[in-house]
Amino acid sequence: MKENLIEIFSSIQGEGKYVGCRQVFVRFEGCNLDCCYCDTENKPGSHEFCNIETYAGSREFAKLPNPRSVSQVAMEINRLCREVPHQAVSFTGGEPLLHADFIREIAKEIEAPVFLETNGTLYEQLESILDIVDIISMDIKLPSVVTKPQWEAHRRFMEVAKNKDLYIKLVVAEETTEEEFRQAIDLAAETAPEALFIIQPVTPYGGSKAASPEKILICQNYALTKLKDVRVIPQTHKMIGQI
Repeated sequence: MKENLIEIFSSIQGEGKYVGCRQVFVRFEGCNLDCCYCDTENKPGSHEFCNIETYAGSREFAKLPNPRSVSQVAMEINRLCREVPHQAVSFTGGEPLLHADFIREIAKEIEAPVFLETNGTLYEQLESILDIVDIISMDIKLPSVVTKPQWEAHRRFMEVAKNKDLYIKLVVAEETTEEEFRQAIDLAAETAPEALFIIQPVTPYGGSKAASPEKILICQNYALTKLKDVRVIPQTHKMIGQI
C-alpha cells in the first residue's frame, strides 16, 4: 500500500483545542470539497515528491519520491517523535479520511496518539477507523464556502464521532450569514452538545474577508445560548510564523 503525501514535519498545532501543542503533521493530497479559503495545493497526483523534515523543528526538508509506503511514513513519524516529544500525530490534508485504510496501517506502527483534522463529511470512512483515532478536529463547512451544502453529512459525522475526543471548528468570515451560522450551532447542539465548539475567525485568503470583531462577538453570543463550551481561537501558527 502506497500513497502520495505532500509533507511530514514537526510543528506547533495552531488551531483548536490543542493549540500550542507540539505535533507531527502528515499532509495528504486530495479533498472531496472545494472551500473558497483553502490555502493548500492538494490536487491528487500533483506532488512528485514528499517534503520530509530532516530534524524535528529544523524547517529544513528533504524531497523524497512519491508514492510513500506505510513503513516509510511510519519510520519518519517515529523518527520525529524520538527527536522531540510530541503530543500527537496530526493526519491532515486535503482530507485525510480519503486515505483511511492507509492511516489504519500507519497507526499499527506508531505509538503517538492519532489526531485527525477533517472536514467532517466522510462519516463512513471515519467509522471504519474510529477505533484507532484518539482526537478528532472536525470542521463545519458552511454553504457560503462550498459548492454544495454539507448539513446531512456533518450531522452523520457528528453521530459517529461524538463519543471520541471531538471538537468542532467553524470558520467565520465577513460573508458568513447569520442564518447559516445559527443552523450550524443548532446542528451541533442537537447532535453533539457536549463537544467543544470553536469559532475560528477566517485568515483572509482566496477572496474571503475577515469578520469584524463585533460580528465574532455576536456569533459567540448566540452559540453560548445553545452550547456549554464555545471559544474563539484564530489560526495562531500563522501569527507566530510557524508552518
